[in-house]
Amino acid sequence: MTPPRNSSATRDVAYALHPYTDARAHEQGGPMIITRGEGVRVWDDQGKSYIDTVAGLWCAALGFSNERLVAAATAQMRKLPFYHAFTSKAHEPMIDLSEMLIERAPVPMSKAFFCNSGSEANDTAMKMIWYYNNAIGRPQKKKIIARIKGYHGVTIGSASLTGLPNNHKLFDLPIAGILHTTTPHYYHEGRPGETEEDFATRCADELEALILSEGPETIAAMFMEPVMGAGGVIVPPKTYYAKIQAVLRKYDVLVVADEVICGFGRTGEYWGCTTMGIEPDILTCAKALSSSFLPISAVLINDKVYQGLADGSHSIGTFGHGYTYSGHPVSAAVAVETLKIYDEMDIVGHVKKVAPLMQAAIQKLASHPLVGDARGVGLIGAIELVEDKATKKNFDPARKVAGRAAKLCEAEGLIFRILPGDGLAFSPPLVINEQEVEEMMSGLTRALDKLAVELRREGFTIV
Repeated sequence: MTPPRNSSATRDVAYALHPYTDARAHEQGGPMIITRGEGVRVWDDQGKSYIDTVAGLWCAALGFSNERLVAAATAQMRKLPFYHAFTSKAHEPMIDLSEMLIERAPVPMSKAFFCNSGSEANDTAMKMIWYYNNAIGRPQKKKIIARIKGYHGVTIGSASLTGLPNNHKLFDLPIAGILHTTTPHYYHEGRPGETEEDFATRCADELEALILSEGPETIAAMFMEPVMGAGGVIVPPKTYYAKIQAVLRKYDVLVVADEVICGFGRTGEYWGCTTMGIEPDILTCAKALSSSFLPISAVLINDKVYQGLADGSHSIGTFGHGYTYSGHPVSAAVAVETLKIYDEMDIVGHVKKVAPLMQAAIQKLASHPLVGDARGVGLIGAIELVEDKATKKNFDPARKVAGRAAKLCEAEGLIFRILPGDGLAFSPPLVINEQEVEEMMSGLTRALDKLAVELRREGFTIV
C-alpha cells in the first residue's frame, strides 16, 4: 500500500537524510516511525510495540520514560535555559555535575570538560593530547593508536580513530597520525592452539612492535573501549588490558578509556574500566550520562594532563577549545538527576541481579545452528551468525543475513542492532527486568529458528 502523499513516511523520504542508512534503499522502503516510548518499549506509528534491545543506540539506560528527568529539565528551563562556560563563566548544574563525575571516577581524576556527544568527547580528547604534549615540550609525540573494529565516533578526528571500513570509505579517512592495532577478538583472531592468554600476549607484543616501528617518541596515546561496542561487542580476553597497559606505561603513552557505551553500570560495575582493570589518564563518557534524555558528554582528565593543559593555556592566555553548549545547564541538570537516580536505585546492583539471566540466555544460543559465537558481560552482549560453525565461516555479506534476522525480530516485537560480520547486539535499558529479558531472548530464539528454516530452503546446510 502506497502511503498518502502527505504521510510522515513520505515526507521523511522527501526531506530527511538518515545517518547509517542506505539512502537509495531508504527511498524505496521508507522509515520505521517511532511515536512514543515507555520503560524498555517503544511504539511505531501503526501502534505496534517493541522491546528496544539496544536502548536506542546503547544509551537509554533508564528506558524511554522518566518523570524525574522531565521535571529536572523543565525546572532548569524555567530558571536558566542557557548559559555558557567560556571565559570563566559557570552555573550550578555544570558545577554539580563536574563534582559528581570526579567523585565517581574509577581512578583519581582532576577535572571534567563537557561536550555534546561521544564523538565530540573523543575529538576533544585528541586535541587535549596534542595540546598537552606541545605544552610540556614534546611536539613530536602526537600519533594516536586505536584498534581495528574499535568505535570512537564520526567527527573527522574520532572517525579516524574508529577502525571500521564504512566509517572511512569515501570520507578520505583516517587522517594522518592515527594508527590501528590488533582487534582483541579471540574467536576470529586467535590462532590454532593459541590460548586466550597467549593471544593477549601476542596482542601486547604486536602493540609494542607498532610503537617501536613508529618510534616511541612519536606515540602520544591509545584509545580503547573497555568492551568494544559497535565493532561487534568484543570482550577482550583475561590479562589483555594488564598486558596492553604495561606496554603503554613503558613508553609513556597516555591511556584513554572510551566509556561512551560502557559507563554507568552497563558492564556490571559503574565503569567498564573497573570491570576490565583499566587505569586511564583520560576518560570519555556520554549516552547514559543523561540516560540520553538530552545530549551531553564529558572528558575527565587526571592531574598530570590537567597541569599540562593549564600551563599551556597560561602561556597562550586561553585554552582555545570549547562548544557553545559545553555544560549546557538543562542537559547538565538532567545528567545530575540521572546520576542521583542511579545512586538511589543502585543501578549496579540491579545490573548484577539481571545480567546473569541475559548472559546465560546468550550462552544458550551458542548451541543454535546459526550462532558461531555468543559473547558479553553485564547487560551488553552479542551473537554472531555464521554459515559454518566448524570453520567460523561468515555468510556472504551480500545476503545480509543479520539484517534478515533483525526483520524477523521486529515481527516478534524486538528491535536489535546489526553489527559488522552478521552480528546482533544486546544492550537493553539498564532498568530491564527478568521477565522482559526472558521475553527478549525467547523472541530472538523464535526469529533465529525461522531464519534457519528460510536458509535451509535456500540451499544452505544448517545443522
